[in-house]
Amino acid sequence: MTNTNQINLGKKINKLLEVVSDLRDPINGCPWDLKQTHLSLIPYVLEEAYEVAHAIREENPNELKEELGDLLLQIILHAQIAKEKNLFDMGDIIDIITEKLIRRHPHVFQKKATVSIKEVEDYWEQIKNNEKPLNNSKNPISDRLKLKIRPQPSTNAAVIISKRASKIGFEWEKIDQIWDKLYEELEELKDALKKEDTSEAEGEIGDVLFTLINIARWNKLSIEEGLARTNKRFIERLTYIEKNIDGELHSQSKKKLEQYWELAKINLKH
Repeated sequence: MTNTNQINLGKKINKLLEVVSDLRDPINGCPWDLKQTHLSLIPYVLEEAYEVAHAIREENPNELKEELGDLLLQIILHAQIAKEKNLFDMGDIIDIITEKLIRRHPHVFQKKATVSIKEVEDYWEQIKNNEKPLNNSKNPISDRLKLKIRPQPSTNAAVIISKRASKIGFEWEKIDQIWDKLYEELEELKDALKKEDTSEAEGEIGDVLFTLINIARWNKLSIEEGLARTNKRFIERLTYIEKNIDGELHSQSKKKLEQYWELAKINLKH
């Protein structure tokens, strides 16, 4: 017997699909929605994904619920646009991810075996490689990395590269070696900046960031989460100063701004 909640969920999803379809109706639809393409929606997909991440960090379930809905809308819009071109529809998207999850979790859906997280990760990587073999490639590891990092921001790409490299033997023996590498890269960055060579300096600051990312990896820290917290903390301190200082910030002395910055650190306790 079909669960009542599943029936209601199906109705709600179908209603949402109908609403998006109406928005894209060539005669009575919304001009903005009709104008959108897969390409034009890229900034909105990224924005909504970051909004979801922000709601998670804020531990705000109401905000998270709303932002997940906004992200779902982006997926359904893409499905609707593809359907209009007879490429695929929402049903195809659901079928593909369902089949993929079952295929990549044989320990759950086939063997019914208890496995470690490490074994799960190994299963996942092996199955992914079997799904999309790189025929006749002389450098399959590099080729797969290129494909994987292509859509990623540079920081995420560096994390992916570092993790993969460590698995195939490109790894430091101890954390002190990475710290030594960081100090070495910082000196090279200083030298490049003295030369006023932008291209070289950018390369060196990239090396510094790559090394920092590896220090984070070794200590099981998230660069993304750490920087997000720093950004939030900076804005909170700036807000405190704006609320408590007399006059516009740009008219204050450097010394006074520094005094209020210290006050913000004390009063906000971080």
